[in-house]
Amino acid sequence: MNVRRHRIPRASRITGLAIAAATALGLGTLSACSTDSAAAGNTDKFDVVASFYPMQYLAEQIGGDHVNVTTLTEPGQEPHDLELSTKQTAELGEADAVLYLKTLQPAVDEAVSQSGVKTKIDAATLTKLEDHGDVEHEHGAAEEEHAGEEEEHALDPHLWLDPVKYREVAEGVAKTFEKADPDHAADYRKNAAALTKKLDALDTQYADGLKNTKSKVFFTNHAAFGYLAERYGLTQEAISGLDPESEPSPARIKELQTEAKADGVTTVFYETLVSDKTAKTLASDAGLKTDVLDPLEGITDKSKGDDYFQVMESNLSALKTALGAK
Repeated sequence: MNVRRHRIPRASRITGLAIAAATALGLGTLSACSTDSAAAGNTDKFDVVASFYPMQYLAEQIGGDHVNVTTLTEPGQEPHDLELSTKQTAELGEADAVLYLKTLQPAVDEAVSQSGVKTKIDAATLTKLEDHGDVEHEHGAAEEEHAGEEEEHALDPHLWLDPVKYREVAEGVAKTFEKADPDHAADYRKNAAALTKKLDALDTQYADGLKNTKSKVFFTNHAAFGYLAERYGLTQEAISGLDPESEPSPARIKELQTEAKADGVTTVFYETLVSDKTAKTLASDAGLKTDVLDPLEGITDKSKGDDYFQVMESNLSALKTALGAK
């Protein structure tokens, strides 16, 4: 099987924030951009601000009754494009801890770096991020023009789609919670142990379910599934790069059509938080099916499940069908 890889562009940079303005306003009691009505920093619990759903889920599962978790990314909002209001930036400064994933949301990275939060937990430091942007210059004249240029790739931040890496982050978060809030350390350890046990079981489900398949190649809307593919011996081919809003070139679309035939690809996966137009056009042109493979960047009423584990199990089912699991 000759699987080609494509250039993954560096994630889009978001304009700078008015952080200085937020500081000048003073850090008063401000309502959270969250499903939780209590504002961060104004409860008698351990107040945690999470950057987006996978971080929110970890904080809630590990913290249990002892934490008040608010999130900077509303349900249904595409996290890559997040821009923070001055209220959110001010609220961040009121929290006891912030849990985020550096490089995924530049706006959050900037706000955290300038905030006075005592406990800053960067999930990217709790496991190893990798570069899934290997490039082979075999895509015709357009690629040849860049053959002599130095390639720039962003490290892939989508670690939570690999249950093993997500477990590593969970363990690191628990240890930090224990240190920052020692009165409840025993409960944090207990909750983390229960969560990591479930993640181990999920890893086993994926390994067993994807061990025997007719094809190992799957097409996705954007390159969110590199860690998952690597963990379970699959090959992700993304229409777009790490940035879900980037537009594929005509040459890329043609290449995918050719590869679909060569590698027995049956399905083009799209996701719930970004447009499915390109994925459905490719599928139509190449005579392929479409289905949802959720990168789990947020839970909405369109999600095939109510939480991380339910959606991951739905993803496994979709992959098994598309890849012809035996």
